[in-house]
Parts: sequence; structure tokens; C-alpha cells
Amino acid sequence: MTSYKLLVYGIAGWSGYFVMALELLGGRALGPYFGSGIYVWGALITLFMLSLSIGYLIGGSLSTGKPTLQKLSAMLLLAVLAALPCVLAATPILEFIFDHVPDPRYGALCASMALFFLPITVLGAVSPYAVRLLVDSLGTSGQVAGKVFFVSTLGSTLGTLLTSFYLVLLFELDQIMVGMMLISVVAGLAGWLSHREGVRYATSV
Repeated sequence: MTSYKLLVYGIAGWSGYFVMALELLGGRALGPYFGSGIYVWGALITLFMLSLSIGYLIGGSLSTGKPTLQKLSAMLLLAVLAALPCVLAATPILEFIFDHVPDPRYGALCASMALFFLPITVLGAVSPYAVRLLVDSLGTSGQVAGKVFFVSTLGSTLGTLLTSFYLVLLFELDQIMVGMMLISVVAGLAGWLSHREGVRYATSV
């Protein structure tokens, strides 16, 4: 496998890790304000599924142009920027919503929307865009899609396991977030600065 493909699969896998780790950390962040009941996790799951579905549509739409690894990398870097409020402004955002939304169910939903809608939507666009980058012909599209979603889901599995079993016991939430954002920046820059300049898109439409 070429370094180009490894970078594409790596970004897809890392985006899956980032999504699930962010969801688990979101539950911890919302807990002091809205509790840890089923409605908090219902709000988070609803928001994440909605954001991902919108991201899939956006990624698929963007991939119909002239997809490049640099643009895929830019998506990951954009997700980091969109996630900055989770580190820099989570407390004032959560306090404001807690003070102005008396029902904890809708408070949790509003808080999830404010903190996670943008980064998760951007991360959702990664996988369909990565599929388009890797498809050489329509005959291989199903196989490539299967591999990309396998890698992305495997990343989500690792993100869930490592975050819930280990990282939350060793580090503060902000430390975990900053670490993930730094890894995302490194991965994004690696793709952006790669020497592969050629446009990748299916040879038959």
C-alpha cells in the first residue's frame, strides 16, 4: 500500500477515533450541569447521529469536484478549529445554557449542539470524501467503501475503549482534548504537506 493510501486511511481511522472519544468526553463535560442520566446520553447520541448524517452528505457532495488529499487534510484541520470551543469556552457555554434552559433534557441537547455540532459535522464528511479519493474505478467502489468504513469504525472502537477504560483515569478532560487536537493537527499537516499533488477521482462515471 502506498504512503498516499496510508495517509487517507489513517485520516479516516483517526476521524472515527476523534468522534467517539469526543462523544464520551461530552458525557463527562455535561454531567456536572445536567446529570448523567439517559436523557444526557440521548441528547448526545441524537446530536452526534444528526451531525454525522449531515457530514456524510457534505462529504459526498464535496467529493464530486476534484478531491485531493490536501482537501481531506484541510477537513481534519477544520475539525480541530471547530472543536476549540470545547477546550477554550466549554465552561461559560455550559453555564449559560444551564442558567437559561430549565429542563435538563433540552439543556443537554442545546449544550451538545453548541459544543459538538460543528466538529462532528466536519468529521462526518471525512469518510465519504476518503472513499472518493481511493476509488480507481466503479468496479472497486464497493470494496473501497467497505475498507474505509471498516477503518473508520475500528478507529471509533479504539476511541471508545481507550478513552473510557484508560484516558479518563489518567488525564483531565481538557488534557485529553488537547492531545487529540494535536494529533489531528499532525495528521492533517502530514496529508497537507504530502508530495502527492495529482487529483484522484474515478476513471469512469
